[in-house]
Amino acid sequence: MKESYTMAPVPLIEIRNLTVGYDENIILRNVSLTVLSNDFIGIIGPNGGGKTTLLKAILGLLKPVQGEVAFHPSMSEGNHHRIGYLPQINQIDRKFPISVTDVVKSGLMSKNRLLGRYKTAEVEFAYALMEEMGIAGLRNKAIGELSGGQIQRTLLCRALVNKPRLLVLDEPNTYVDNRFEKELYEKLRKLNENIAILLVSHDLGTISTYVKSIACVNHSLHYHPGNRITPELLEAYECPIQIITHGPVPHTVLHQHEQ
Repeated sequence: MKESYTMAPVPLIEIRNLTVGYDENIILRNVSLTVLSNDFIGIIGPNGGGKTTLLKAILGLLKPVQGEVAFHPSMSEGNHHRIGYLPQINQIDRKFPISVTDVVKSGLMSKNRLLGRYKTAEVEFAYALMEEMGIAGLRNKAIGELSGGQIQRTLLCRALVNKPRLLVLDEPNTYVDNRFEKELYEKLRKLNENIAILLVSHDLGTISTYVKSIACVNHSLHYHPGNRITPELLEAYECPIQIITHGPVPHTVLHQHEQ
């Protein structure tokens, strides 16, 4: 999985003047963003502003109305791109009769192969990931028997099993316990030593500790090269935002917008 950062960062993805939506409903208009190989970008913005739509365009699930999403040659492997995706947990059908192991291995199915045929090295890597995430003892359990944190560990293994160059996460801290949330962000910090990360989250106070830069998405995209949360950044939300920060005395700052 390792990619050396001793060389200059590579532009893995270049989004150029992207306009995208659903049927006649345009969600994002004229969006541009470059994702470098060492990036850890936090994507923030109000509900309905287009955060998930942006991810779908990157993943190839939505065709642009205008503009393009261009990939560096190193992002291509066969007929797919080297992207690991961790969706919102509410998109997972917990009633579907599938084991933890099968969920993790499903991350390999984008490659050209017959269903269920995996190389020995791939299976060993999948088991190693489950061991690292603390779910090796759950590998035969059905997905519906897991807690929120256990499901997120499973989905993260699935996202990583194909050794991506870019990891995309959509609200990964939803329905997880506080202990795993901290473990998750520390794991992402470590992963970012070797792969780029795009992280959608509403938790500004937490992600600002870990991300390197911030993209605010609200039907357009405003990119901030640092992780410092400023009034100008909050203005891009066009709605009240609550930030929980930690200092000598823990406190909450509530930024108000005029009606």
